[in-house]
Amino acid sequence: MDKLKVFETFVSVTTRGSLSAAARAEGVAPAVVSRRLDALEEHLGVKLLVRTTRRLALTHEGAAFLDDCQRILAEVAGAEAAVSAGGVQASGHLRLTAPAGFGRRHVAPLVPAFHAAHPRLRISLNLSDRVIDLAGEGYDCAVRVGDLPDSALVSVRLADNRRLCVAAPAYLRRRGMPRHPRELAQHDCLMLSSDASQTRGWAFSEGGQVTYLRPGGPLDCSDGQVLHDWCLAGHGIAWRSTWEVESEIAAGRLVPVLEGFAAPPNGIYAILPHPTRHAPLRVRLWVEHLKERYADPGFWRRG
Repeated sequence: MDKLKVFETFVSVTTRGSLSAAARAEGVAPAVVSRRLDALEEHLGVKLLVRTTRRLALTHEGAAFLDDCQRILAEVAGAEAAVSAGGVQASGHLRLTAPAGFGRRHVAPLVPAFHAAHPRLRISLNLSDRVIDLAGEGYDCAVRVGDLPDSALVSVRLADNRRLCVAAPAYLRRRGMPRHPRELAQHDCLMLSSDASQTRGWAFSEGGQVTYLRPGGPLDCSDGQVLHDWCLAGHGIAWRSTWEVESEIAAGRLVPVLEGFAAPPNGIYAILPHPTRHAPLRVRLWVEHLKERYADPGFWRRG
C-alpha cells in the first residue's frame, strides 16, 4: 500500500464529500477509491468512515486520523518545496497569535509581505491578550513579550525589549525632569489599573539591584494604549515598552525619563508547540522572517 497516496485519497474523500468526487479529482474510477479506503481501514484495524448511499460520515477515529493526515501531507509538501528548484516555498495553513497591542504594530504589518513571498500559504492571525494554549487550540506560533513562565513550549528569542519611563516634552517643560526614581512621587504618573498587569510596579535598576515602585497619579487605566495616548498628550509620565515608544522617541514626541535607571531588558519571543527542528517549513520560515525584521533597529524606530 502506497501510504501517502492512500492518505491523500482519504483526505480528498472527506473534504469533497463523496467517493465519486474524489475519484473525478484523481482521474480514477470510484471503485479504485473505495478499494484504497478499504485497504486503509483494514491496515489500521478501525473504521474511519461510515458510508451509505446518501452520505459519508467520519467516525471518532476517522476525525482524529484526518487531522493527522492533513498535517503529514502538508509537512511532506513543505519538505519537497524546500529542496525543489526555484527556492524555498511554504504551503498550508499558518495559524499565528500575538498580544493585541504588539500584534497590531509589529506582527500584522509583516504578514502581507510574508504571504507575498509564499503565496501558497493561507495565514490566520489572532490578536488577543489571552494566553492561548497553542497545541490545544491548533496554533503554529505565538509571539509573546516579557518574562516567560516555565513551560514545555519551545521559545526562540527574537529581540530585546526594555521598559522605561517616558514623557512628552510639554509635560517636562511644565513639571521638570526627575533625576531619581524617588522623585516620581512629586509627578503625575500614568498607571495601569490595579486589575491589569504590572502588579509589582515599575522596575528600576540601581547598583545592580532591581527595585520596584508603584508611583501614584491622578489618572490610571486598564488599557495600555490609553496610557500611551495620555502620555503623548502631556498628561504625565508613563512606563512603557520600547516597542511601543521607540518611534515616538525617534521623532521627538516622547523623551526618555530616568533612562540611567532602566531595568535590564526582557525579551520578545516566538513560542512554538514543538521543537523548531520538527516544525513545518512554514513555521520555520515565519520565525526567520520575524528574526530578520526585528534585528533591524530601524524597524522599531519606524513604528
